Amino acid sequence: MPDEEKENIELKAPPEEEEVVAVEEPKEETEIVEPDESSEDEIEIVEPEKTKAKKKEKKEETVEEAAEQVPEEEVYKVKPKPELGADEKHALSLRAVKRGKKPNFRRQEWFRYVRVGESWRKPRGLHSKTRRNYRYRAPKVSKGYRGPKTVRGRHPSGFEDVLIHSPKDLEGLDPKKQAARIGHTVGTRKRIAIKEKADELGIRILNWGGS
Repeated sequence: MPDEEKENIELKAPPEEEEVVAVEEPKEETEIVEPDESSEDEIEIVEPEKTKAKKKEKKEETVEEAAEQVPEEEVYKVKPKPELGADEKHALSLRAVKRGKKPNFRRQEWFRYVRVGESWRKPRGLHSKTRRNYRYRAPKVSKGYRGPKTVRGRHPSGFEDVLIHSPKDLEGLDPKKQAARIGHTVGTRKRIAIKEKADELGIRILNWGGS
């Protein structure tokens, strides 16, 4: 090849590739809006007042409903008491002291055998230490534990306890000294009738509620 053609070939270089530049699209900037302090304060003050007002209204409604549902309380009536003399009052107080010191009488060797039980039985054995009143044995029932004779068998309030089964039995009772006790076999209808009759006569019923 001639020299001219070689020069032409050298001069004709391949065209350079154009660099493609990626143009980034501008992002939309999100504006961060800071809350106003004044608006927050207003919200914190206004909302609780509304809720408190609603709560007060609800409480008032519930209180009114409860007041309507609750029945009126009955007036407490003083229970009738017996007319006692000075000797009887002293005897009752003495009996209370003696009862506080009275032991629990238990059957001989109740702690040894389960089949024996605790209910009192008189010891009859020839060599029984309980029968012979040995101190290291349990106390034995004796007449020294009894209360004063004048108030023996009375209710702790001082009334004489009288068992009744019908309203007619109340007619002969003395409300100043005697009180009624309804028998356990009496039904509810008759019990109510006895209570009404006793209230009319001013007689106390010992086994009615907290009497």
